[in-house]
Amino acid sequence: MQVLKDRTALVVGAAGGIGAAIATAFVAEGARVVLADHDGDRAAATARSVGAVGAVRVDITEEASVAAAVADAEARLGGGIDILVNSAGILTEAPVAEMSLATWAQTLAVDLTGVFLCCRAVLPGMTARGSGRIINIASQLGIKGGTGLAHYSAAKAGVIGFTKSLALEAAPHGILVNAIAPGPVETPMVDGITEEWKDAKRAELPLGRFGRPEEIAPTAVLLASDPGGNLYTGQTLGPNSGDVMP
Repeated sequence: MQVLKDRTALVVGAAGGIGAAIATAFVAEGARVVLADHDGDRAAATARSVGAVGAVRVDITEEASVAAAVADAEARLGGGIDILVNSAGILTEAPVAEMSLATWAQTLAVDLTGVFLCCRAVLPGMTARGSGRIINIASQLGIKGGTGLAHYSAAKAGVIGFTKSLALEAAPHGILVNAIAPGPVETPMVDGITEEWKDAKRAELPLGRFGRPEEIAPTAVLLASDPGGNLYTGQTLGPNSGDVMP
């Protein structure tokens, strides 16, 4: 049974990695999906390969770009957006004592402010319809922190806090807002992390390995589905190889 049949979705940061896996899973479950990414050509290629409605280019750090991308996605979908997934992100490694302000600011702009801008852009439509699902991709590092990753951890902790607060505001309007906090996942984003860090992290994990994008996507399907996701709001689900056990 296609649990997302006749639903519409915008997946941000969907040219590759976790976002692409979620878009693929949504299409397989019957949703009509638009992909958004700063790499518009790659997003368009991914959209074609997974059978999505189309793709739009977006700079999630720019308010006007986000507004235009949401309007474009709505036009392609022929109506409102039922499901928003915020999966865009960047990841670099630097100890705090050596971190530049530019590195700190860029990470927060993409990994936190971008989530805020995308959520804010879809809220009026969801509120008018009295329903919606928002799924923000956080990280287990937003819960436990990580050496050399204070900027990323701070941004993802912010995503978790933002998700809880927005869930409280949106629930009276029929909008459910949740976060997924994966552990380390084998995606191009981890290319910016040293092999030494990754080897040490694998040794810490109870499962002994990083996840794969297709192992994260089913959690997003659950949160987006009816009735499977109906009682989740303000929650942070953790497919993280056992790295965090709340």
